[in-house]
Amino acid sequence: MKANIYIASALCAMALTACEQMNEAVDAPEVQGLTLDIDLKSMIEEPITYGKEMTIKMDNYTEGLHYEKTFSGGTVTMEGIVPGVYTINVAGRGYTADGDEFILAGSSVGSPLLASGPVTVNMKGAVKGKLVFSEIYYCGSKPPAGFAYFRDQFYEIANNSDEVQYLDGLYFANLETIDFNKTKPVWPSEDGDKYIYAERVWRIPGTGKDYPLRPGESAVISQFAANHKLDIYNPNSPVDCSASEFEFNMNNVNFPDQPAVDMLHVFYNGNSTMTGMQYLTSVFGTAYCIFRVPEGDTWDPVNNKDLQVRNGANPSGYFQAKIPVSYIVDAVEGIRNETYVDAKNMPAVVDAGFVTMGGTYLGKGITRKVEGRGAGGAVFYQDTNNSTDDFEVGVVPVLHRTSTMPSWNHSLTSSN
Repeated sequence: MKANIYIASALCAMALTACEQMNEAVDAPEVQGLTLDIDLKSMIEEPITYGKEMTIKMDNYTEGLHYEKTFSGGTVTMEGIVPGVYTINVAGRGYTADGDEFILAGSSVGSPLLASGPVTVNMKGAVKGKLVFSEIYYCGSKPPAGFAYFRDQFYEIANNSDEVQYLDGLYFANLETIDFNKTKPVWPSEDGDKYIYAERVWRIPGTGKDYPLRPGESAVISQFAANHKLDIYNPNSPVDCSASEFEFNMNNVNFPDQPAVDMLHVFYNGNSTMTGMQYLTSVFGTAYCIFRVPEGDTWDPVNNKDLQVRNGANPSGYFQAKIPVSYIVDAVEGIRNETYVDAKNMPAVVDAGFVTMGGTYLGKGITRKVEGRGAGGAVFYQDTNNSTDDFEVGVVPVLHRTSTMPSWNHSLTSSN
């Protein structure tokens, strides 16, 4: 009998506690969504008019929240935003009175948004490039025996205009790779976002008009311009790079010089001399860019020490070359995985997003999305300076997937 009384008393106590908790939940203040008035502040010297299809994306990676909106002009209101810490990216097009088109990008990483009100995003811009990366394959592949094969990396550059573009003198560079602890490089504060900082720099040879790209054409720069599917290399590789237009030849007797045109080595750790028996970019992903030095400018990071700098987080490390952002023609940033977004190495004006394979030696790459076709069927590629949006990720790499070889490709001229 006493046991029954004790049980009944316990049940009553539990019921009372549950009722109290329900009342507390009802009385608790409801979390209200924020209303944010986003104002875009142009950092471009010339006055610009914002385009009709601006896009804002807000991501709270901790809570897995994403908001996105397309708008017109220089302001937008975002409603119902759950309070938290957000990465904000705004992108679109801007136009000067003279008709110049700018690809605009602005970002704010790790912004705590806890109350409704105004938010300002600084917008920077780059003149729309006529050459773009159309395909990149960096993560390598697995051989039948052993763990890793990375000799099959390549980078494809396409004409993204309706006019002939010349590759002569175009530079290719990769940036320092963010390490496993996500420590970002520290650069001189006075430089601001004026530069990007390259680990190694190469240049396409030529006297000015030796390497034309017509609309619809592209050129491939391979780490090693051989058929990687051969048994002596890696029959599991997805690519045959023997018809590449260019290669990063390092004079390695085990990987001999191929018929592709050799890239010219420009800079590594303060010198122009090539070091080591191989050149590769990180199979985890890093940042890549192509750039031109404007006529009349002198850019010599070997002899001009003002164009060399060490990572402040590793002051005894290698020297990096300072490349003015205004020189950049196109850039793509690869990161290890999505958790590395707060360790991006490039300013948003050159790439507001990123690509990631999420792994290594997968035999997969990235390809730029097709926006449309011009006269004669030449492909126009999507180019918003946001690699997250502009590329399809995890595809089997294909050289000249949506483009054609230039007429001067060695495999075409040798067969004539």
